Amino acid sequence: MMHFKDEVDVDAVARAGLEKLGYKQEMTRSRGLVQILFMTLAIMAVPFGLTSPIATSLVGGGPVVIIWGWILVSVLTQTLAFSLAEICSKYPTSAGAYYWCYRLASPRTRLLASWINGWLTVVGGWMGDLSVKFAAQLVVAGAGIYFPDWNATASQTYMIFLGVTTVAGIFCVFFNRLLPTVDIICACWTGLGTIVISICLLAKAAAGRRSVSFALGNFDPTFSGWTPGWSFFIGLLPPAYTFSAIGMITNMAEEVHNPSETLPKAIVSSVPIGTLTGVVYLLPILFTLPDVVTMLQVSSGQPIGLMFTLIMGSRAGGFGLVSLPWPFVRAVSLIWRSIQWFIIFGISMFCSISTSCASSRATWAFARDRAIPFHRYFAKIGPYPEDVPVNAYALSTVIQVLLGLVYLGSSAAFNAFAGVAVMCLGASYAMPVAISLMNARRDMHDAPFNLGKFGTIINAVAVLWIMFVTVLFSMPAIIPVTMWSMNYASVVFVGFGMISAVWYLINGQFYYRGPPTQEEPTSSPGSSDSTSY
Repeated sequence: MMHFKDEVDVDAVARAGLEKLGYKQEMTRSRGLVQILFMTLAIMAVPFGLTSPIATSLVGGGPVVIIWGWILVSVLTQTLAFSLAEICSKYPTSAGAYYWCYRLASPRTRLLASWINGWLTVVGGWMGDLSVKFAAQLVVAGAGIYFPDWNATASQTYMIFLGVTTVAGIFCVFFNRLLPTVDIICACWTGLGTIVISICLLAKAAAGRRSVSFALGNFDPTFSGWTPGWSFFIGLLPPAYTFSAIGMITNMAEEVHNPSETLPKAIVSSVPIGTLTGVVYLLPILFTLPDVVTMLQVSSGQPIGLMFTLIMGSRAGGFGLVSLPWPFVRAVSLIWRSIQWFIIFGISMFCSISTSCASSRATWAFARDRAIPFHRYFAKIGPYPEDVPVNAYALSTVIQVLLGLVYLGSSAAFNAFAGVAVMCLGASYAMPVAISLMNARRDMHDAPFNLGKFGTIINAVAVLWIMFVTVLFSMPAIIPVTMWSMNYASVVFVGFGMISAVWYLINGQFYYRGPPTQEEPTSSPGSSDSTSY
C-alpha cells in the first residue's frame, strides 16, 4: 500500500513539473524504470539491428568491422546517451528534442530551431519505424530456408510489410495498456533468444570453425572498392543504425513515472546493456562465419537466412537425430535451421511495436504545438481507445504505407529511408546538445542528471560523432556506384527538409508559436479544456 501511495505522490510531482513546462497531463503514467528501459532495448533490438544490414559490415571488411566497429560505436553512442539524459532530466516532456531546442536557443532563433528539430524528430521517427516494419524482408529471407528457389517479388514483400504494419497497429491502438508488459516479454525474448542462437551456432558450426585470428582480426575491404580506412567506416552502418533511436523514449516522457530520474537512467543504461548483448550475439557468428562471397551473392541482399542455414547444416545438428526416419530428420532439420531466423524476426516485431508507439507520440506532441497540418485533429487523444493518440498514429501509419510503395519501383531508393531515419534522428539529438554547448552549458547547471565538469567534452564528442554519422550514411557502400548501389539517403533527407521549409513559409511562420513556456498548463488543441498560448 505504501508503494502505491509513493507512486501516486511521484506522479503528482511529475504532473506539477509538466505544468511548469507548459503542458497539461493528458496521458496516463504507466511505465516505471524497468518498463521504459526494456522499451529502449526493444527499440534498439540489437540482434535485429546488427543482423538485418549485416551485408554492409561484410562488404566493409568483415569480422574486424563487425566486432570492433560495434564496440567503437557503442563507446561513442554512450556520450550521446549521457548528453540526452542530462537535457531530458531538466525538460521531461513528450515534445522531446524540439522543446529542448526552444528552451535552450536564444529568443531570436528558438522558433526556427524548434521547428526544424520537430520535423527532424517526426520524420526520423516515421522513417525509423518504416525501416523496422520492412522486417518483411526477413520473412522473405526465412522463407528461403524452406524454399531456396523462391524469389519474392516487390509486391509480395510489400504485402508482407502491410501485414507487419497491421499487427503493430493492433497492439499499439487496442492493447496500449499491455505495452509495458509486452516490453518486458520482449526483453526476455531477446535475452533468451540471444543465448539460444549462440549455443546453436557454436554447437553445430557446419560451415567450419574459425580461428581467433580470423574472428577478431580478419579484415578484407576488397568488396567495397573503398580504401581500407573508409571501408572500415562504411562497415559501421549496422551498429550506428542499431543505436540510432536511443532518444525515441523521450517522447514517452508523459507516460513515465518520475521521468526526470527514470528516463535518464533508462537512456544511459541501455547502451552498455545493448553493447553486452551485441558482443554475446556477434562472437558466435564470427567464430562460425560461412564463406563471405557466398553470402553476398544472395539475390535478396539479405543473407541472414543463408547464413544460419550454412552454419546449422542440412541435417539436425548432430542432436541424436541421425537414427530417426529421414522424413522426420528433414522436418526437424528445417525447424532447427530456422529457429535462429524466427528469434530475430520476433525481436523485429517487438521493435516494430515499440517504434510505432514512440513515433506516434512524437507526432501527437508536435501536433499539440500546432506544427502539423490539421493539428487539432491529430492532437486528439481517445476517448476510445483510452490514452491513445489514435489520429496521430493513423497519420504516421498512412505516411509509412504510402512511402512503402516506393519499394515497388526501386528497392535501392527505398533502402535510403533507413539512412534518412539515422540522419534525421541523429540531427535532432545533436541540435539541443550543440545549442547547449554554444551557451557554455549554463542552462544545465541545475539539471537533475548533471554531467559536471566532463559535460563539455562528452557533449562535444557526441555532436562530432553525429556529424560524422550523417556524412557516413550519405555515402554508397560500394564503388563504383551504379543505379542500384547508389545511396539516395541524402537526396531523401534534403527532400524532406525542403517540404518542411515550404510548409514553414506557407503556414508555420504565421501559426507556429513554438512550445509553451509559461506555467499555465496547455492541453491538446483538440481537447475541451484547451487554452491558447
